[in-house]
Amino acid sequence: MEELRKRLLGAEERLNYLIQVKDNREWGNLSGLEEKCRRFKDGFYEIDREELATGIRNLEDAISFLEERCEENLTPMERVRIVRSPLRFTLKDILENVYDDYTELGGEEDANIDPSMMVAKANIVRQVKKRTITQQVMVIGHEKGHGEEYRNGGCSKPWGNEKAMRYMLVAQTEGIPIHYYIFTPGAYPVEDYPGAAQQIARNLYVMAKLRVPMISVISEGGSGGAEAVGMADFRLMFSHGYYSVISPEGAAAIEGKVRAGGQAPRELIEQVAGNLKITAEDNLRFGTIDRIIREPLLGGKRDDFPFFRKIKAEVVRATDEVVLKTKSLRAFRAYELSIDKAEEGAAEPQIDISWELNPDEVERLIQLRSRKYRAMASWAFEGGRKSAYSSFCSGVRHHLARAYYSVRYDILRSQQKMAQQVIKDVSGEGSVFIRRMAAPITSAYDFISRKHDQRPARISQAGGPFACGEAEDLRDGYVSPLANEDRTVTCPNADRHGCKDLWVPDLYGEFCGVCENCGHHFPLEYEWYLRNIFDRDSIREFNADIASANPLEYRGLDGKLKAAREKTGRKSGIITFDARVFGIDIVVAMLYSDFRNGTVGAAEGEKFVRACDQAQLKRRPLLAYVHTTAGIRIHEGTLGVIQMPKCTMAVREYIDSGGLYLVVYDNNSYAGPVASFLGCSPYQFAIRSSRIGFAGVGVIRETTGQDIAPDYHSARNALRRGHIQGIWDRREFRRNLYQALMTMGGRNLYYR
Repeated sequence: MEELRKRLLGAEERLNYLIQVKDNREWGNLSGLEEKCRRFKDGFYEIDREELATGIRNLEDAISFLEERCEENLTPMERVRIVRSPLRFTLKDILENVYDDYTELGGEEDANIDPSMMVAKANIVRQVKKRTITQQVMVIGHEKGHGEEYRNGGCSKPWGNEKAMRYMLVAQTEGIPIHYYIFTPGAYPVEDYPGAAQQIARNLYVMAKLRVPMISVISEGGSGGAEAVGMADFRLMFSHGYYSVISPEGAAAIEGKVRAGGQAPRELIEQVAGNLKITAEDNLRFGTIDRIIREPLLGGKRDDFPFFRKIKAEVVRATDEVVLKTKSLRAFRAYELSIDKAEEGAAEPQIDISWELNPDEVERLIQLRSRKYRAMASWAFEGGRKSAYSSFCSGVRHHLARAYYSVRYDILRSQQKMAQQVIKDVSGEGSVFIRRMAAPITSAYDFISRKHDQRPARISQAGGPFACGEAEDLRDGYVSPLANEDRTVTCPNADRHGCKDLWVPDLYGEFCGVCENCGHHFPLEYEWYLRNIFDRDSIREFNADIASANPLEYRGLDGKLKAAREKTGRKSGIITFDARVFGIDIVVAMLYSDFRNGTVGAAEGEKFVRACDQAQLKRRPLLAYVHTTAGIRIHEGTLGVIQMPKCTMAVREYIDSGGLYLVVYDNNSYAGPVASFLGCSPYQFAIRSSRIGFAGVGVIRETTGQDIAPDYHSARNALRRGHIQGIWDRREFRRNLYQALMTMGGRNLYYR
């Protein structure tokens, strides 16, 4: 009877799991099977043993049949439910069954620094040619079970991501590979130091150039929270997992314009989950992952030990492949051949591969990582592609330009600086003698001409081109069309500061959209900045032919993109151009609100990367001016999410080359861009009255259950938290930008 009871309880668990996955008791007569199972439990000792055994066997057969049917036709949303099941394996299960021993770092259990992010030093053992080989790895990932009440459901807080970054650097110091495991619906959206967005950006910046092999394995990959430990040299994904720009419920709420506290219809959630292309097969087809780890029927569970052996084999194989690619191509081919034979049923690959890399192999590892992410989503936009002949000519021009700028700035400029230093040293010694000899004559001449009564000319703090220390008057340039309305507006701070009503022609004309009493900044269109910040007629746009597309064939997006093109006359949400500020050449990438609210997709990411390349080639400063960005474009799914590591990689390479990267936020700047290629800048500023953060008020309220202050995302609070380095007045933008160009950045800039 005890065996029958265990089988009955097992059947009940499988039945409940099916009901949870389908979220529908009527599918396949699940409700009838549930009732039968309940009857067997209630009358377990009253029913005849033979009848009970037959009934349980029939119940098990029916459940097995339904499981197979369910597996054959799993929808994307059903995969999401599988991943969220409490029966699914977690990181701690992997540590205990895949690795041979481990030590958790940063505290344990509820005493951990953010228990949702686990870090462990682990050993992984394998048999090669009858020898036991033990290799150390650093394991970093999200833990959402085993004490979920304090693990926050795998939503890592900023200090959890900071802990992950700290131990990434430890792994780099020790020269051991890193294995990342991603089990998160998203990051915990709080701006408390070090800040959700800013810390994810720091993690990506560090991972871009980590000098050790990195492998990531995705079970539940939710947007920026996944990317915090997601940039890797090889990306694996479980076959029943999902990887998405946003949760299906969140996307449905946006699509359905659901108000705060409301819930999107179930049909819309199912539809959006399909539109987002979140499954492992979708991501493999799009190139955002490298390989799929096949799971058992309806997903792996905590007690599935053969499946853990498969995980071990896959992560070892992936690490081997990353290491071998840094060595010789011949060695990699030999390894691949041995893998193919193993999969055909022959013996396991008998190759001993050291995971330690020498300096040359480390450099090759970083180069391969850069190429990998630069190539991602390169097909997911329109325009920017050339014929073979045009590509050849473009390549020749690029190499000639690289040679020209190298000679001009690396050779001639360095020789010029050396000559100037010699002249300065020689003339400095001679000038002392000359001044002593000429001092009586000079004093007599000054007394006669009375030069000592003249006042010296005033100069600006930056020593720049401002007459008498004054910034150029922005009122002499472009005037906003908003100034054409004959009416008044009330300042939002009128009750607090007693501001008078403002006449619109004055506000948007003479006052540059700024309340003269309290300094509140009213929003202005992006054209105002193009016409007033940069030198007149100095803007030269490039890559304007690159256009946002609909790579997922998301329903309704084509019409929205067409409307955005007609409204703006542009093809994407970013403008990249060369310009000058008081004669200094710079490269600018401007995200602006008019095109899909400044959201970033494959086209925007590609244009930003090319702007970084241009600034690096020409030794010019790079300015990212964020007129507005609402984050990653959800309609492009993970092809949008992948722009976070892709663009951060380009920024890291530009900064490492000696460039100056400035970011200026305005209006509203949120989510993915701030959590990656914007937030990683060492020099970040904000226009007064702008708002900066990771998630909006509604998302924070729903995630944390707490109401936040109205000024939670204000520039002033961002400055207090250390997320930005200063607040600029719009009327002083041009002057402040020039001062930053003259006082910040390394010596590799062309004008240094």
